[in-house]
Amino acid sequence: MRRERRIGYVPGGMPSEIAAIYRASKKKRDINWFTEWIARPPAAVVVYALRRTPITPNQVTFLSAVVAAGAAAMFAVGPGYGWLVAAALVFEFSFVLDCADGMLARLRKIASPLGHLLDFLMDELKAMFVFGCVAVRLWRETGDERLLLVGLGGLFCLAAGLSLTSFMRRPEYGAKPPTEDGQPAEVGGRRGPIGLAVSALEHAARVVVHYPQYIWICALADRIDVYFWAYTGVNVLYLGKAMASILFRLGRFSRGPAASEQP
Repeated sequence: MRRERRIGYVPGGMPSEIAAIYRASKKKRDINWFTEWIARPPAAVVVYALRRTPITPNQVTFLSAVVAAGAAAMFAVGPGYGWLVAAALVFEFSFVLDCADGMLARLRKIASPLGHLLDFLMDELKAMFVFGCVAVRLWRETGDERLLLVGLGGLFCLAAGLSLTSFMRRPEYGAKPPTEDGQPAEVGGRRGPIGLAVSALEHAARVVVHYPQYIWICALADRIDVYFWAYTGVNVLYLGKAMASILFRLGRFSRGPAASEQP
């Protein structure tokens, strides 16, 4: 009997189809090894399940945000080590969904700059909610109200950094136009001892900023405070770097009316 040929069918059954979906829908250059090799394979399973449904990539983006909000609430109010680990696992599932939305869009060939902007927005909202809830957890565990002040300051730096990033990505500022894969940051490429040191610091900061790849390790080790302090520090540094960059470019003294960038 001749096997029926279906759209998306790959000889070898479901595992082969999932592997084909993974290869066809992942980014050409991923953000890091964790996303490419740990999060995207299970995301390919999600895409396999959704590929013939009317569910849209944007709906998966919103679902990822809802699941992440649930994980954040678990961080804040869940007592004990078991809840801490469970919250981290739920959050990692939300990150798998976060990978699946773009993969589904690329598989259907409907990826767009607008979809990336929505994904970026939801990612930053999730980051603020998770960070704030971890601050609440640490305060509840220790009773140290200074942690709430640090959390408030960290949230300000995180939100301000988001605003500055959005500003610097505007075409009026000279940023490259977004693609279906977004506007990846341009780092590295420096020379000399100082340039190499700065590039290494930027690489380390990018690891800390991408907290899904290590927050589960902090939870398993019962040291969620490591994530809290590292993430706070990086966002303080980024806010300072972004503000300095904007001030250096737009805050210099004018040499005359022709040099002014004001309307």
